[in-house]
Amino acid sequence: MIEIKIENTDEVAKVLQAVAEKAKHRTDLMRKLAGRMEYAVKTNFHEGGRPKWLGLKYRSGKPLVDSEVLSESISSEYDNDNAIVGTNEPYAAIHQFGGMAGRGKKVKIPARPFLKLTPDDEEDLLEDVQDYFSSLIK
Repeated sequence: MIEIKIENTDEVAKVLQAVAEKAKHRTDLMRKLAGRMEYAVKTNFHEGGRPKWLGLKYRSGKPLVDSEVLSESISSEYDNDNAIVGTNEPYAAIHQFGGMAGRGKKVKIPARPFLKLTPDDEEDLLEDVQDYFSSLIK
């Protein structure tokens, strides 16, 4: 059995209280997270998906990037409590999730998830959060 005895509990409590007070103001963290997520989504477009999206069946070109309308519509927002990345393009959902489209919904569009984070992206976000909390302790 390992036993740890904290002798300076008042000092530890003060540090924890200071960290809790500083952590109330998270806008800088949320801005960084939103920026990192937006970069990850734009990387998805640049690389043709991560993993690669299915190719096009009825025309030549690269899926989701030929006109760049969808990729250029990606934006991020943040406030003290949220970091959000998305698009306001009405047709984005059919590409993200796949489904039937076109006149009479006769064309099957495969899912090409562009609003997606890779495990490496998630690790980077976790590191940002850890760095943020480490900076509050100093």
